[in-house]
Amino acid sequence: MGKGYAEGPAAEERFADLERAERSGGLAERTHERRAVYGSTADRAEKHFIGWLDDVDPDELFASGKAWGLSVVRRQAD
Repeated sequence: MGKGYAEGPAAEERFADLERAERSGGLAERTHERRAVYGSTADRAEKHFIGWLDDVDPDELFASGKAWGLSVVRRQAD
């Protein structure tokens, strides 16, 4: 009887990735990621990049009415 997600192509691919990393001397370094704030504003109704979470406070933006529909996502820093 199968064990669900822990078996099959997804698990096989993950094991292959780990094996490749082990052979190459360790896991590849991750690209630098930061948390980005996206939302809508009066100037741009469509959801767009507002700023980095380190620089803007989404709670404050929402409470002030300056932005809405806010979300925080991980994004590769340039």
